[in-house]
Amino acid sequence: MAESEEERHLALTGEFDCDPTPLSTLRHSASHVMAQAVKRLFPDVKLAIGPAIEDGFYYDFARPEPFTPEDLGRIEEVMREIVRADHPFERQEMDRQDAIAHFAERGERFKVDILERLDAPRVSLYRQGDFVDLCRGPHVRSTGEVRTFKLLTSSGAYWRGDERNPMLQRIYGTAWLSQEELDRYLWRLEEAKKRDHRRLGRELDLFEFFDVAPGAPFWLPGGMILVRELERFAREELDARGYQEISTPLLVNKRLWEESGHWEHYQANMFKVEVEDEVFSLKPMNCPESALVYRRALRSYRDLPLRFSEMGRCHRNERSGTLTGLVRVRQFTQDDAHLYCRPDQLQDEITGLLALVLAWYKTFSLEPSFKLATRPEKYLGTAEQWDRAESALHEALRANGLAYALNPGDGAFYGPKIDIDVHDALGRAWQVATIQVDLTMLPERFQLEYIDTDGQPKRPVAIHRAIFGSYERFIGLLIEHYAGAFPTWLAPVQARVLPISEKHAEYGRAVHARLRAAHVRAELDDRNEKLGYRIRDAQLRKVPYMLVVGGREAEQGTVSLRHRTGEDLGAVPVDRVVADLASEIGARLPGLTVGRS
Repeated sequence: MAESEEERHLALTGEFDCDPTPLSTLRHSASHVMAQAVKRLFPDVKLAIGPAIEDGFYYDFARPEPFTPEDLGRIEEVMREIVRADHPFERQEMDRQDAIAHFAERGERFKVDILERLDAPRVSLYRQGDFVDLCRGPHVRSTGEVRTFKLLTSSGAYWRGDERNPMLQRIYGTAWLSQEELDRYLWRLEEAKKRDHRRLGRELDLFEFFDVAPGAPFWLPGGMILVRELERFAREELDARGYQEISTPLLVNKRLWEESGHWEHYQANMFKVEVEDEVFSLKPMNCPESALVYRRALRSYRDLPLRFSEMGRCHRNERSGTLTGLVRVRQFTQDDAHLYCRPDQLQDEITGLLALVLAWYKTFSLEPSFKLATRPEKYLGTAEQWDRAESALHEALRANGLAYALNPGDGAFYGPKIDIDVHDALGRAWQVATIQVDLTMLPERFQLEYIDTDGQPKRPVAIHRAIFGSYERFIGLLIEHYAGAFPTWLAPVQARVLPISEKHAEYGRAVHARLRAAHVRAELDDRNEKLGYRIRDAQLRKVPYMLVVGGREAEQGTVSLRHRTGEDLGAVPVDRVVADLASEIGARLPGLTVGRS
């Protein structure tokens, strides 16, 4: 878990704030059962924290050696003994100083560390059998209720998420209310392993990472096709909606970041370069440069809204331990846009953005969900400005018929925002899109103006938005969503022509040429290998269509058409295959339609 999350969630008693719903309470209790089992098997380990988390729980232990898979099996067996013993969870209160003495006597220095940071006279502990732990609770009634669980993995984790602190050993597990739910979850985990974009990225030759550039993907030819197709899709959609594309420099003098405020608050995450005794930075975001483009000319109320899009490459100095495939990188390209509008245009612009989000995600069969983050305790601007902006977001969501959750106080300091998750084929949520209303940061810091109907200068409202989020993260999402089997319009190779033998190669070349002339990304596989091997290879490479050609097909002007699913559609005229492929690709259809009608 990232440092910021640990520091945000670590509660005063040392446990995470526990959601008192049945499933979360069960998982929290399961972490205590696991800790009791670990202490029974490994008495010298020291206890840290053990919260419930999404889909499971974990507990951190101080132990020199990592836990092995065999250790996890033994821990599970002891956990089942503890469950069968049906120990009640018994809560007791203790003076904080007495609790410090209690845990210090047992050498539990992490519990002492938690207690010493507390500003509370009394704390709560929970006992089950011979095991006692510092804990806020709540718990189930007894260990006998923790029946359906599974230990999953172990890994290292720094105490309090800080690499300057001791490295602990973390054991992850999951617990559910029924065996059916557990089985379904374990199936999803196995399916997620098969869909892991890092593995599929290598197998399908999409991208690679090299240690000379940590956190920066090398896009291979197949991966670049994905990037280009997404860019083409985005440009077509934005051109139709009146966006103007800009491109701004990667390397920018620190004066810009001082003006925007990033130098004061964000420079630790920026890559800095000294050039001729001046300090520059690789841009971590595109916002300030967009404001310069707006500010370069005198703007009238008639000019607004202005919609500037940018496929801007950014760099952020993420810690090496947090880098994860395409999902967490140091170099990424955003599908960014900044919209500048009058206050009276704000609701219409947000409505248009939500419609755009729905249209984009529908293309990829992704289900979005929406959260509205409102005014935080510390904010720029006036309460009246915030009320108007939040009202516009509420009304835009309602106007689109969208259900949404409220996230009170989680808005940016400069304005409220809508955060959008998408749910993939396994039901997993990915946070990708954001629509942020900027009342003050860009307009005030960069002194942005337009001349209103009364001839007086006014401040525009700025809207920051990204829909893919970044191309890297979105492609990682798509790889896992589709398990590498992309819809035909996205697939790096859309069709593969397979001559049955060398004597059919000439007809195979002619079919291949027809496909290429129709702008289908086609390959000719005339290797001296058995046909079954080449068909299997095309399926493993997730090629949507295989066109097998032999003597009969050459005589009749057909191909024997196969889908990557293994479905054999028999003989289909070449003209029809080419036309249907062009139609399916042009319409960006989600499924395989060629040869079905």
